[in-house]
Amino acid sequence: MKPRKKTVLAAGVVVAGVVAVTGAAVATQGDDEPGSHDYTRQQAADATSAALDATGGGRPNSVERDSENGATWEVEVTKSDGNTVDVRLDDSYRVVVIEGDSEPAGG
Repeated sequence: MKPRKKTVLAAGVVVAGVVAVTGAAVATQGDDEPGSHDYTRQQAADATSAALDATGGGRPNSVERDSENGATWEVEVTKSDGNTVDVRLDDSYRVVVIEGDSEPAGG
């Protein structure tokens, strides 16, 4: 394998590992707003990491682009107490607001 291909492959494995370790569920195209899933795995991993830091851990359920409350990202997290929250982050992955999610945990 050529050195460049090894570097690209290694970077892909690292990013996949970060997403797998965080447990981030990267949403797929569906009924959501157009463009809400237009991001890289690294951006999803960064948003997930920031959301988990803000909630003190938990299980990330989904990541998507968001524009509510001036946010850029929304990460749904089920906290260790079982409550599910939406963590909205700005474009620098700083918390804008954490709101209770109206959907029951698990969907």
